[in-house]
Amino acid sequence: MKKRPLGATGYQISEIGFGAWGIGGEMWRGVDDAEGRKALREAIDQGITFFDTALAYGAGHSERVISETLKNEIRAGKATVATKIPPMNRQWPAQASYKLSDVFPARYIAASTEQSLKNLRMDALHVQQLHVWNDVWLSDPQWEASYQQIVRLKQEGKVLHWGISINDHAPETALKVLEDPIFETAQVIYNIYDRSPEKALFALAKKKPLGIIVRVPFDEGALTGQITAQTVFPAGDWRAQYFAGDRKAEAERRAKDLSQVLNDQVETLPELALRFCLSSSEVSTVIPGMRRPAHVRQNALTATKGSLTPAMLAKLKPHAWDKNWY
Repeated sequence: MKKRPLGATGYQISEIGFGAWGIGGEMWRGVDDAEGRKALREAIDQGITFFDTALAYGAGHSERVISETLKNEIRAGKATVATKIPPMNRQWPAQASYKLSDVFPARYIAASTEQSLKNLRMDALHVQQLHVWNDVWLSDPQWEASYQQIVRLKQEGKVLHWGISINDHAPETALKVLEDPIFETAQVIYNIYDRSPEKALFALAKKKPLGIIVRVPFDEGALTGQITAQTVFPAGDWRAQYFAGDRKAEAERRAKDLSQVLNDQVETLPELALRFCLSSSEVSTVIPGMRRPAHVRQNALTATKGSLTPAMLAKLKPHAWDKNWY
C-alpha cells in the first residue's frame, strides 16, 4: 500500500483509507459487528493505516468498534483515526439559513470531542472534523467563541489536527474557512460523476497545502455497476431513499454507458472509479466504505494498479453528472 502526505499534518497515510460509516450499524444494513471487525483487521493486514469515522455513525458505535478492534495499532501509531463532530441540529447538509448556535456552539464542540475521545479510548484525536460547514458562519457573532474552543482543544492536546467535512457536492461552501491555518484537512465528495473539487478546492490544496480526504468514490454504489432498476435494499437501509423513484434505473443506464470505456488495462467499474480518484495528486487518501473483508482486499488490490492513463482520464470527462440526490 502506497502512502501519501495528509497535507501539512506530518502524517503519511495509506492512499486507500477505511470509510467506517457502514460499520456504525444504523443506516447501512446487512452486515453485523463481527463482519465489520474482520474488515478492520483485514485493512490492517492490507497496509491500510487511515480510518475515518464520526460520532454520528451509529451514535458512536463506529468509533467504539474501531477502538475495540484496533486499540493496539492506535496506541502503536500504526493507525491514524479521523472522526467528526455532528451538527447539533442533526441536519445534513448545512444550510446557509442555519444559525451557528444551532450547529456548532462552543460547549457542544467541546462535549462532542470529549465523547469521541471516550468512545475511541484515545488521549488525543489525530484528526477532528466539523461534519458539515457553510462559510456564512464565519460572520456569525457566535463564531469567535466556537473558534476559540477549537483552538483551545488543540492547545490542550485533545485534538492534534482539525479539518472540515464539506457539504455534499458543494466544495465552494468551505473555501474561506479552509484558508485558516488551523484547518489542515478537507473531506469532500469526488468521483467520476462529481468533479467539482477540481475547480477551486484542489488549487487551494496545492497552495496551502491541504490534506484532501475523498469520500463517496463509488457514488454510494452507483459507480460499481451493481445498482439496477431491480435492486432491493435491506429494510431500513438508507440507500432505499437515496436511490428512490427512477434513480436506480438512471444509475444503471449511466453505469452501462460508462462501462464502454473499460479495456484490458481497466477491467471493472469499481477499479475505474477508485483509480480515477487516485489519479489526482492533490488527493491524500480515498475512503470507500468497507464493511466486509472482501471489499477491503478488492480496494487494496486496485490501489496497486496506480493512476489511470491520460487517455483514459480524457474518456471520463463526458461522464460528469451534475446531480445532488442527498
